[in-house]
Amino acid sequence: MDFNAVSSLVAPQEENYANPSICFFHVLFKGGALAFYILAALFVDNFVIIFVITVLLAALDFWVVKNVSGRILVGLRWWNEINDDGESVWEFECLDQESLARMNKKDSWLFWWTLYIIAVAWIIFAVFSLIRLHADYLLVVGVCLSLSIANVVGFTKCRKDSKKQIQQFATQTIASRLSSTMQSAFSVV
Repeated sequence: MDFNAVSSLVAPQEENYANPSICFFHVLFKGGALAFYILAALFVDNFVIIFVITVLLAALDFWVVKNVSGRILVGLRWWNEINDDGESVWEFECLDQESLARMNKKDSWLFWWTLYIIAVAWIIFAVFSLIRLHADYLLVVGVCLSLSIANVVGFTKCRKDSKKQIQQFATQTIASRLSSTMQSAFSVV
């Protein structure tokens, strides 16, 4: 059995969570929204209560992920602005390369896996709502899925942008060192 292939799917075991309280809240609102949606559908007859509390928990999750856990657990931040021409512009921030290298691998693993798993769970609930023809519950799931997908798209684009920035920085650094080396070599002659 190839343990290297399996170990990439399992959380890193060599270190503990660096930010356990942030990890807790990162998972709390995600799990809270899903758990309330599932359990309330079984035990509560009032759709308005189910809608309001589930969407409130999903909105809290969106805010915590976007503004707190994304910054602390993976060193990424994103937002979307509308410029003067009315076009949507994505803005990304990331820590420098040294800080990103020091990020806790368990924190990062938890952040990315829960981000994607929750989106998949909401998609599954949307399919079930469609199959059962429950338009009202599809509305709840649609709002929660929209919030979840917004974070998935934002942080995925942010991660790709940060990798591109790191590559550009490395290329510029190598090019400037090469040119300074070439200048000093020719200035000696």
